[in-house]
Amino acid sequence: MTRRIRIPAGKRPQAGSRALFEFEDKSLALFNVDGQLFVIDDSCPHQGASLCGGRLDGRVIQCCAHGLRFDLHSGYLLNSKAVKVTSYPVEIIDDQAFIVIESEESAP
Repeated sequence: MTRRIRIPAGKRPQAGSRALFEFEDKSLALFNVDGQLFVIDDSCPHQGASLCGGRLDGRVIQCCAHGLRFDLHSGYLLNSKAVKVTSYPVEIIDDQAFIVIESEESAP
């Protein structure tokens, strides 16, 4: 089952900025890179540090705690497929932004 979670206008980051968005039991980091929205879990898979406050370089976020760098689009650690932060697609429908969340059962 696919869920679409609307991003409230006040939580939708402007170009070049970021925001934390919490719903249910999830804490998500939203990034606007050159007008494109990216959403990832706000928890580094290494030791759980917040990623939202990390150093952003293009579409790469660097964890503040240990310096691991992740691609915001794929979620993968740069130059590796061994470690990944969960990333979520974003859909824009009638100028509203939605985070697309696939349930565990329907994920490939």
